Amino acid sequence: MATELRFKMSISLQEASRYYEGRAQSVKVLAENGQTIRFPAQHIRPFIDQQGVHGYFSISFDDNHKLLGIKRL
Repeated sequence: MATELRFKMSISLQEASRYYEGRAQSVKVLAENGQTIRFPAQHIRPFIDQQGVHGYFSISFDDNHKLLGIKRL
């Protein structure tokens, strides 16, 4: 059974470039329920635009904590 958590993310373009270029390996966010989530930076690359990364997101993972996907809500 998959678990889904929601979080807000607001990263400037300068900071987002570190994730896009691979200089930062992971992203750490705080979910709505207070749980800290850390995941590979490559998963936010599709969400980087001219302002960076801003929005409300959902992350899902399986029972073994394998990331299944991230989507913008």
